[in-house]
Amino acid sequence: MTPQFPSPPLDAADPEKMITQEAGIRTSVGQTLRISPLVAQDDLVAQGAPLACLRDAPDVQFVAPMAGRVARISLQPGRKLSEIVLFAETVGDVVEHASKSATSVTTLRKLMQAAGVWPWLRRRPFGGMPGAAERPAAIIVMAADTRPFAPDPRLALAGRQAAFGRGLQALTLLTDGAVFVCHARGAPLSDPIEGVQSIDTGVRHPQGSAGFCIHTLAPASVDTPVWDIHAEDVAALGDLLDSGVLPMTRLVRIAGAGLRSSRLVHTQAGADLRELTQRITTPGAHMALSGSPLDGHEAHWLAPRHRQVTVLPRPRNGAAPHWFKAALTQSALPKPVIPTAALTQAFGGAVPAVAFVRALSAGDDEMAIKLGVLSLLEEDLGLADYVLGGGADLAALLRGMLDRIRKELAP
Repeated sequence: MTPQFPSPPLDAADPEKMITQEAGIRTSVGQTLRISPLVAQDDLVAQGAPLACLRDAPDVQFVAPMAGRVARISLQPGRKLSEIVLFAETVGDVVEHASKSATSVTTLRKLMQAAGVWPWLRRRPFGGMPGAAERPAAIIVMAADTRPFAPDPRLALAGRQAAFGRGLQALTLLTDGAVFVCHARGAPLSDPIEGVQSIDTGVRHPQGSAGFCIHTLAPASVDTPVWDIHAEDVAALGDLLDSGVLPMTRLVRIAGAGLRSSRLVHTQAGADLRELTQRITTPGAHMALSGSPLDGHEAHWLAPRHRQVTVLPRPRNGAAPHWFKAALTQSALPKPVIPTAALTQAFGGAVPAVAFVRALSAGDDEMAIKLGVLSLLEEDLGLADYVLGGGADLAALLRGMLDRIRKELAP
Protein backbone atom coordinates (compact mmCIF):
# COMPACT_ATOMS: atom_id res chain seq x y z
CA MET A 1 0.00 0.00 0.00
CA THR A 2 1.51 3.29 -1.12
CA PRO A 3 -0.78 6.13 0.03
CA GLN A 4 -1.77 8.74 -2.52
CA PHE A 5 -1.20 12.37 -1.54
CA PRO A 6 -2.41 15.23 -3.72
CA SER A 7 0.18 17.33 -5.52
CA PRO A 8 0.24 19.39 -8.71
CA PRO A 9 2.21 18.06 -11.69
CA LEU A 10 5.84 18.92 -12.28
CA ASP A 11 6.28 22.25 -14.04
CA ALA A 12 9.27 20.86 -16.00
CA ALA A 13 10.69 17.41 -16.59
CA ASP A 14 14.32 18.56 -16.37
CA PRO A 15 15.70 19.69 -13.00
CA GLU A 16 16.88 23.26 -12.60
CA LYS A 17 19.80 24.39 -10.46
CA MET A 18 18.68 26.49 -7.51
CA ILE A 19 21.18 27.51 -4.82
CA THR A 20 19.39 29.38 -2.05
CA GLN A 21 20.85 32.59 -0.63
CA GLU A 22 20.90 31.11 2.86
CA ALA A 23 21.69 27.62 4.07
CA GLY A 24 21.71 26.03 7.49
CA ILE A 25 23.73 23.09 8.80
CA ARG A 26 21.87 21.19 11.48
CA THR A 27 21.95 17.71 12.95
CA SER A 28 19.37 15.15 11.94
CA VAL A 29 16.25 14.92 14.11
CA GLY A 30 17.00 13.00 17.29
CA GLN A 31 20.77 13.26 16.86
CA THR A 32 23.16 15.16 19.15
CA LEU A 33 26.62 16.22 18.00
CA ARG A 34 29.26 17.89 20.15
CA ILE A 35 31.40 20.04 17.88
CA SER A 36 34.30 22.48 17.87
CA PRO A 37 33.74 25.42 15.48
CA LEU A 38 36.58 26.02 13.02
CA VAL A 39 35.28 29.41 11.83
CA ALA A 40 33.84 32.50 13.46
CA GLN A 41 30.81 34.62 12.72
CA ASP A 42 31.30 36.90 9.69
CA ASP A 43 34.13 34.76 8.24
CA LEU A 44 34.14 34.25 4.47
CA VAL A 45 34.38 30.58 3.47
CA ALA A 46 34.78 28.75 0.16
CA GLN A 47 32.52 25.90 -0.89
CA GLY A 48 33.72 22.76 0.87
CA ALA A 49 35.67 24.67 3.55
CA PRO A 50 35.55 23.10 7.04
CA LEU A 51 33.15 24.86 9.39
CA ALA A 52 33.31 22.58 12.43
CA CYS A 53 34.59 19.20 13.57
CA LEU A 54 33.48 16.61 16.11
CA ARG A 55 34.96 17.27 19.54
CA ASP A 56 35.83 13.63 20.14
CA ALA A 57 36.91 12.95 16.51
CA PRO A 58 38.47 16.13 15.07
CA ASP A 59 39.17 14.48 11.72
CA VAL A 60 35.40 14.33 11.03
CA GLN A 61 34.49 17.72 9.60
CA PHE A 62 31.33 19.52 8.54
CA VAL A 63 31.90 21.64 5.45
CA ALA A 64 30.27 24.61 3.74
CA PRO A 65 27.67 23.53 1.16
CA MET A 66 28.26 26.77 -0.75
CA ALA A 67 30.61 29.72 -0.79
CA GLY A 68 29.44 32.37 1.62
CA ARG A 69 29.70 34.31 4.85
CA VAL A 70 29.14 32.73 8.25
CA ALA A 71 26.03 34.47 9.54
CA ARG A 72 25.48 32.59 12.78
CA ILE A 73 26.90 29.72 14.86
CA SER A 74 24.40 28.47 17.42
CA LEU A 75 25.45 25.95 20.04
CA GLN A 76 23.44 24.37 22.82
CA PRO A 77 24.97 23.73 26.28
CA GLY A 78 27.85 21.27 26.09
CA ARG A 79 28.88 22.57 22.64
CA LYS A 80 26.07 20.66 21.00
CA LEU A 81 25.40 21.81 17.45
CA SER A 82 22.16 23.71 16.98
CA GLU A 83 22.84 25.30 13.59
CA ILE A 84 25.43 27.06 11.48
CA VAL A 85 23.90 29.52 9.02
CA LEU A 86 25.59 30.81 5.86
CA PHE A 87 24.78 33.69 3.52
CA ALA A 88 25.76 33.08 -0.11
CA GLU A 89 28.67 35.17 -1.43
CA THR A 90 31.17 34.72 -4.22
CA VAL A 91 34.42 34.38 -2.30
CA GLY A 92 36.76 32.48 -4.60
CA ASP A 93 37.72 28.95 -5.39
CA VAL A 94 36.11 25.72 -4.28
CA VAL A 95 38.17 23.67 -1.81
CA GLU A 96 40.15 20.98 -3.62
CA HIS A 97 41.54 17.87 -1.93
CA ALA A 98 44.54 15.68 -2.79
CA SER A 99 42.30 12.74 -3.63
CA LYS A 100 44.57 10.73 -5.93
CA SER A 101 46.47 9.37 -2.92
CA ALA A 102 43.31 7.92 -1.30
CA THR A 103 44.10 4.35 -2.30
CA SER A 104 44.08 2.61 1.09
CA VAL A 105 41.49 2.28 3.83
CA THR A 106 43.33 4.78 6.02
CA THR A 107 43.76 7.46 3.34
CA LEU A 108 40.21 6.98 2.06
CA ARG A 109 38.77 7.48 5.54
CA LYS A 110 40.84 10.62 6.04
CA LEU A 111 39.66 12.02 2.70
CA MET A 112 35.98 11.27 3.37
CA GLN A 113 36.18 12.79 6.84
CA ALA A 114 38.06 15.91 5.76
CA ALA A 115 35.89 16.56 2.69
CA GLY A 116 32.57 16.24 4.52
CA VAL A 117 31.43 12.89 3.11
CA TRP A 118 31.47 11.05 6.44
CA PRO A 119 28.27 12.71 7.79
CA TRP A 120 26.43 11.38 4.70
CA LEU A 121 26.92 7.84 6.00
CA ARG A 122 24.34 6.48 8.43
CA ARG A 123 24.81 3.50 10.69
CA ARG A 124 22.42 0.89 12.05
CA PRO A 125 21.71 0.25 14.86
CA PHE A 126 20.75 3.51 16.61
CA GLY A 127 21.30 5.92 13.69
CA GLY A 128 23.72 8.81 13.31
CA MET A 129 27.02 8.76 11.46
CA PRO A 130 29.50 5.92 12.02
CA GLY A 131 32.39 6.21 14.44
CA ALA A 132 35.56 7.56 12.86
CA ALA A 133 37.27 4.15 13.02
CA GLU A 134 34.20 1.91 12.68
CA ARG A 135 34.20 -0.94 10.15
CA PRO A 136 30.74 -2.15 9.08
CA ALA A 137 29.60 -5.69 8.39
CA ALA A 138 28.04 -4.45 5.12
CA ILE A 139 27.15 -1.24 3.30
CA ILE A 140 23.76 -0.66 1.67
CA VAL A 141 23.65 1.82 -1.21
CA MET A 142 20.10 3.07 -1.75
CA ALA A 143 19.42 3.63 -5.44
CA ALA A 144 15.69 3.19 -4.83
CA ASP A 145 13.21 5.36 -2.93
CA THR A 146 9.54 4.42 -2.80
CA ARG A 147 8.27 7.25 -0.59
CA PRO A 148 5.54 9.49 -2.04
CA PHE A 149 7.03 12.20 -4.32
CA ALA A 150 10.57 10.84 -3.92
CA PRO A 151 12.86 11.78 -6.85
CA ASP A 152 14.09 8.81 -8.84
CA PRO A 153 17.72 8.10 -7.86
CA ARG A 154 18.34 6.94 -11.43
CA LEU A 155 17.66 10.50 -12.58
CA ALA A 156 20.23 11.78 -10.07
CA LEU A 157 22.77 9.31 -11.51
CA ALA A 158 22.14 10.18 -15.16
CA GLY A 159 25.46 10.59 -16.95
CA ARG A 160 27.42 9.71 -13.79
CA GLN A 161 27.93 5.96 -14.23
CA ALA A 162 31.73 6.23 -14.07
CA ALA A 163 31.63 8.35 -10.90
CA PHE A 164 29.15 5.98 -9.31
CA GLY A 165 31.41 3.02 -10.11
CA ARG A 166 34.43 4.77 -8.56
CA GLY A 167 32.42 5.48 -5.43
CA LEU A 168 31.27 1.87 -5.15
CA GLN A 169 34.83 0.61 -5.61
CA ALA A 170 35.94 2.89 -2.77
CA LEU A 171 33.19 1.65 -0.45
CA THR A 172 34.40 -1.93 -0.84
CA LEU A 173 37.59 -0.90 0.98
CA LEU A 174 35.63 0.12 4.07
CA THR A 175 33.92 -3.21 4.82
CA ASP A 176 34.81 -6.89 5.06
CA GLY A 177 31.32 -7.73 3.83
CA ALA A 178 29.41 -6.90 0.68
CA VAL A 179 28.29 -3.57 -0.74
CA PHE A 180 24.64 -4.00 -1.77
CA VAL A 181 23.17 -1.65 -4.38
CA CYS A 182 19.38 -1.64 -3.93
CA HIS A 183 17.56 -0.36 -7.01
CA ALA A 184 14.33 -0.67 -8.94
CA ARG A 185 14.32 -2.97 -11.92
CA GLY A 186 16.13 -1.65 -14.94
CA ALA A 187 19.55 -1.41 -16.53
CA PRO A 188 22.60 -1.92 -14.29
CA LEU A 189 23.79 1.25 -12.61
CA SER A 190 27.48 0.37 -12.95
CA ASP A 191 29.80 -2.17 -14.50
CA PRO A 192 30.39 -5.34 -12.44
CA ILE A 193 32.62 -4.72 -9.40
CA GLU A 194 34.03 -7.36 -7.10
CA GLY A 195 32.35 -7.21 -3.72
CA VAL A 196 29.32 -5.29 -5.02
CA GLN A 197 25.93 -6.98 -5.38
CA SER A 198 22.92 -5.51 -7.20
CA ILE A 199 19.54 -6.14 -5.57
CA ASP A 200 16.17 -5.49 -7.20
CA THR A 201 13.68 -3.90 -4.82
CA GLY A 202 9.95 -3.60 -5.29
CA VAL A 203 8.16 -0.44 -6.33
CA ARG A 204 5.71 -0.25 -3.42
CA HIS A 205 6.59 1.56 -0.25
CA PRO A 206 8.35 0.62 2.02
CA GLN A 207 10.23 -1.81 -0.24
CA GLY A 208 12.63 1.03 -1.07
CA SER A 209 13.24 1.84 2.59
CA ALA A 210 16.82 1.41 3.80
CA GLY A 211 15.86 -0.21 7.09
CA PHE A 212 13.89 -3.06 5.56
CA CYS A 213 16.58 -3.60 2.91
CA ILE A 214 19.16 -3.88 5.69
CA HIS A 215 16.94 -6.23 7.71
CA THR A 216 16.59 -8.50 4.67
CA LEU A 217 20.16 -8.39 3.32
CA ALA A 218 22.46 -7.84 6.33
CA PRO A 219 20.63 -7.44 9.66
CA ALA A 220 22.37 -5.03 12.00
CA SER A 221 23.24 -5.83 15.59
CA VAL A 222 25.10 -4.11 18.40
CA ASP A 223 28.30 -5.95 17.43
CA THR A 224 27.82 -5.89 13.63
CA PRO A 225 26.86 -2.39 12.48
CA VAL A 226 25.65 -1.80 8.93
CA TRP A 227 25.88 1.48 7.03
CA ASP A 228 23.61 2.96 4.39
CA ILE A 229 24.23 5.81 1.96
CA HIS A 230 22.28 7.32 -0.93
CA ALA A 231 23.43 6.43 -4.44
CA GLU A 232 23.83 10.11 -5.40
CA ASP A 233 26.26 10.56 -2.50
CA VAL A 234 28.25 7.57 -3.77
CA ALA A 235 28.54 9.27 -7.16
CA ALA A 236 29.67 12.46 -5.38
CA LEU A 237 32.37 10.41 -3.64
CA GLY A 238 33.43 9.13 -7.06
CA ASP A 239 33.70 12.69 -8.36
CA LEU A 240 35.75 13.66 -5.30
CA LEU A 241 38.19 10.81 -5.95
CA ASP A 242 38.55 11.86 -9.59
CA SER A 243 38.79 15.65 -9.33
CA GLY A 244 39.46 16.41 -5.68
CA VAL A 245 36.26 18.50 -5.52
CA LEU A 246 33.14 17.24 -3.74
CA PRO A 247 29.84 18.15 -5.48
CA MET A 248 27.56 19.79 -2.93
CA THR A 249 24.22 19.77 -4.76
CA ARG A 250 21.59 17.03 -4.72
CA LEU A 251 18.42 16.28 -6.66
CA VAL A 252 15.39 17.36 -4.63
CA ARG A 253 11.67 17.03 -5.41
CA ILE A 254 9.36 19.81 -4.18
CA ALA A 255 5.73 18.66 -4.03
CA GLY A 256 2.56 18.74 -1.97
CA ALA A 257 -0.99 20.01 -1.81
CA GLY A 258 0.14 23.49 -0.73
CA LEU A 259 1.74 24.23 -4.12
CA ARG A 260 0.54 25.59 -7.45
CA SER A 261 3.17 23.49 -9.24
CA SER A 262 5.86 21.05 -8.18
CA ARG A 263 9.44 20.98 -9.35
CA LEU A 264 12.72 19.10 -9.44
CA VAL A 265 15.81 21.10 -8.45
CA HIS A 266 19.50 20.60 -7.88
CA THR A 267 20.12 22.42 -4.60
CA GLN A 268 22.58 22.36 -1.73
CA ALA A 269 22.27 20.47 1.54
CA GLY A 270 20.73 22.76 4.15
CA ALA A 271 18.88 24.81 1.52
CA ASP A 272 16.34 27.39 2.70
CA LEU A 273 12.90 25.79 2.30
CA ARG A 274 11.18 29.17 2.15
CA GLU A 275 13.23 30.30 -0.83
CA LEU A 276 12.76 26.96 -2.60
CA THR A 277 8.98 27.23 -2.33
CA GLN A 278 8.07 30.91 -2.05
CA ARG A 279 7.01 31.45 -5.69
CA ILE A 280 4.96 28.29 -6.10
CA THR A 281 2.88 28.08 -2.91
CA THR A 282 -0.88 28.55 -2.91
CA PRO A 283 -2.45 31.47 -0.98
CA GLY A 284 -3.08 30.87 2.69
CA ALA A 285 -1.27 29.36 5.62
CA HIS A 286 0.91 26.36 4.83
CA MET A 287 3.80 24.40 6.32
CA ALA A 288 7.01 23.26 4.65
CA LEU A 289 8.31 19.83 5.61
CA SER A 290 11.84 18.62 5.08
CA GLY A 291 11.20 15.07 3.88
CA SER A 292 8.19 13.17 2.60
CA PRO A 293 4.58 13.50 3.80
CA LEU A 294 5.07 10.22 5.68
CA ASP A 295 8.24 10.93 7.64
CA GLY A 296 9.04 14.61 7.12
CA HIS A 297 9.11 17.32 9.77
CA GLU A 298 8.38 21.03 9.66
CA ALA A 299 11.69 22.83 9.20
CA HIS A 300 13.50 25.92 7.97
CA TRP A 301 16.43 24.10 6.35
CA LEU A 302 16.66 20.97 4.20
CA ALA A 303 17.80 18.19 6.54
CA PRO A 304 21.19 16.53 5.94
CA ARG A 305 19.91 13.39 4.18
CA HIS A 306 16.61 14.61 2.77
CA ARG A 307 15.84 14.84 -0.93
CA GLN A 308 12.24 15.95 -0.66
CA VAL A 309 10.37 19.08 0.36
CA THR A 310 6.64 18.69 1.03
CA VAL A 311 4.39 21.75 1.32
CA LEU A 312 0.98 21.18 2.91
CA PRO A 313 -1.90 23.51 3.86
CA ARG A 314 -1.72 24.21 7.58
CA PRO A 315 -4.62 22.50 9.36
CA ARG A 316 -7.15 24.80 10.91
CA ASN A 317 -7.89 24.52 14.59
CA GLY A 318 -11.36 22.99 14.83
CA ALA A 319 -13.84 22.82 17.66
CA ALA A 320 -13.00 20.61 20.62
CA PRO A 321 -14.29 17.03 20.15
CA HIS A 322 -17.20 15.68 22.17
CA TRP A 323 -16.04 14.54 25.62
CA PHE A 324 -16.87 10.88 24.85
CA LYS A 325 -14.84 10.89 21.62
CA ALA A 326 -11.99 12.62 23.43
CA ALA A 327 -12.04 9.97 26.13
CA LEU A 328 -11.78 7.22 23.53
CA THR A 329 -9.02 8.83 21.49
CA GLN A 330 -6.94 10.29 24.34
CA SER A 331 -6.97 7.32 26.69
CA ALA A 332 -3.76 6.63 28.61
CA LEU A 333 -3.95 3.01 27.51
CA PRO A 334 -2.41 2.06 24.15
CA LYS A 335 -4.84 1.84 21.29
CA PRO A 336 -5.52 -1.69 20.07
CA VAL A 337 -3.58 -2.82 17.01
CA ILE A 338 -5.95 -4.36 14.48
CA PRO A 339 -4.26 -6.77 12.07
CA THR A 340 -4.94 -5.65 8.51
CA ALA A 341 -3.39 -6.23 5.11
CA ALA A 342 -2.39 -2.55 5.04
CA LEU A 343 -0.44 -2.90 8.30
CA THR A 344 1.35 -5.99 7.00
CA GLN A 345 2.26 -4.15 3.79
CA ALA A 346 3.49 -1.18 5.84
CA PHE A 347 6.37 -3.40 6.99
CA GLY A 348 7.15 -4.55 3.46
CA GLY A 349 6.55 -8.19 4.36
CA ALA A 350 10.01 -8.19 5.98
CA VAL A 351 8.84 -8.05 9.61
CA PRO A 352 5.76 -9.64 11.28
CA ALA A 353 3.85 -6.41 11.65
CA VAL A 354 1.47 -7.11 14.53
CA ALA A 355 4.07 -8.88 16.67
CA PHE A 356 6.54 -6.06 16.08
CA VAL A 357 4.07 -3.30 16.95
CA ARG A 358 3.03 -5.14 20.11
CA ALA A 359 6.64 -5.59 21.20
CA LEU A 360 7.29 -1.90 20.52
CA SER A 361 4.17 -0.78 22.39
CA ALA A 362 4.91 -3.06 25.38
CA GLY A 363 8.57 -2.06 25.53
CA ASP A 364 9.64 -5.69 25.02
CA ASP A 365 13.23 -5.02 23.96
CA GLU A 366 14.23 -8.69 23.76
CA MET A 367 11.38 -9.63 21.43
CA ALA A 368 11.85 -6.50 19.31
CA ILE A 369 15.54 -7.33 18.85
CA LYS A 370 14.61 -10.82 17.65
CA LEU A 371 12.16 -9.26 15.18
CA GLY A 372 14.75 -6.86 13.73
CA VAL A 373 14.40 -3.55 15.55
CA LEU A 374 18.16 -2.87 15.40
CA SER A 375 18.00 -2.52 11.61
CA LEU A 376 15.27 0.14 11.71
CA LEU A 377 15.05 3.88 12.29
CA GLU A 378 12.12 6.26 12.64
CA GLU A 379 11.72 6.93 8.92
CA ASP A 380 11.20 3.20 8.25
CA LEU A 381 7.98 3.28 10.31
CA GLY A 382 6.44 6.31 8.60
CA LEU A 383 3.97 4.25 6.58
CA ALA A 384 3.02 2.08 9.58
CA ASP A 385 2.26 5.20 11.62
CA TYR A 386 0.17 6.50 8.73
CA VAL A 387 -1.78 3.23 8.48
CA LEU A 388 -2.47 3.32 12.22
CA GLY A 389 -3.74 6.87 11.99
CA GLY A 390 -0.73 8.46 13.67
CA GLY A 391 -2.06 7.78 17.15
CA ALA A 392 0.37 4.95 17.87
CA ASP A 393 3.43 7.19 17.34
CA LEU A 394 5.60 4.22 16.49
CA ALA A 395 8.54 6.44 15.54
CA ALA A 396 8.74 7.87 19.08
CA LEU A 397 8.38 4.40 20.61
CA LEU A 398 11.16 3.13 18.35
CA ARG A 399 13.51 5.96 19.31
CA GLY A 400 12.84 5.37 22.99
CA MET A 401 13.55 1.66 22.63
CA LEU A 402 16.75 2.20 20.62
CA ASP A 403 18.07 4.70 23.17
CA ARG A 404 17.30 2.25 25.98
CA ILE A 405 19.00 -0.65 24.19
CA ARG A 406 22.06 1.47 23.42
CA LYS A 407 22.40 2.48 27.08
CA GLU A 408 22.10 -1.13 28.24
CA LEU A 409 24.01 -3.07 25.57
CA ALA A 410 26.27 -0.83 23.53
CA PRO A 411 29.92 -0.53 24.65
